[in-house]
Amino acid sequence: MLENPITAEFVGDRAVVWNNEGAMCLYANGYFGQPVGIRKPKSADFDKPLELSLLECAYLTEKKRIRVNDSSRNAALSVKDIVKLGMGVSRSFQDQFYVYSELRDLGYVVRPGLKFGTDFAVYERGPGLDHAPFLVHVIAQKKGVAPLDIVRAGRLATSVRKKFIIATVKDNGQIAYYSFVWHRP
Repeated sequence: MLENPITAEFVGDRAVVWNNEGAMCLYANGYFGQPVGIRKPKSADFDKPLELSLLECAYLTEKKRIRVNDSSRNAALSVKDIVKLGMGVSRSFQDQFYVYSELRDLGYVVRPGLKFGTDFAVYERGPGLDHAPFLVHVIAQKKGVAPLDIVRAGRLATSVRKKFIIATVKDNGQIAYYSFVWHRP
């Protein structure tokens, strides 16, 4: 945790860290965000603003590492404000936030899993240092999982050599993780 949180500006459905030093610090210490205009950063040494997702904003705000300013309100956003904004984008945002936070607190580097068709690609050390061994998909406990979705996910995870994990947040707040292994008869 820093003595003074890094300032980010809320813009649309994300926040931007305009200060290059703060941007590099966040990226170097956990691979948070995405430097603007750099698809795959080779290092944390860049001279660009850093875009943070709402999940990253909520987590880093909760950890008091950033302060997200909203110029339309002329105030900083609280974690509750950010989660509410996220819920407006995705009904599963709160569950995703719980899972994201727990994985981060366990020491994993959690990046978007969009290119794999899932919520998160989870690294043990970080992008560029290792490949993400896990794909994590968050599903609401009450929604359930269709068998065809499990088959699709298993085939995808096997083809990219990753373990596919479904995470669900229970009513008591605990998170259950279910891992699937592709079996060939």
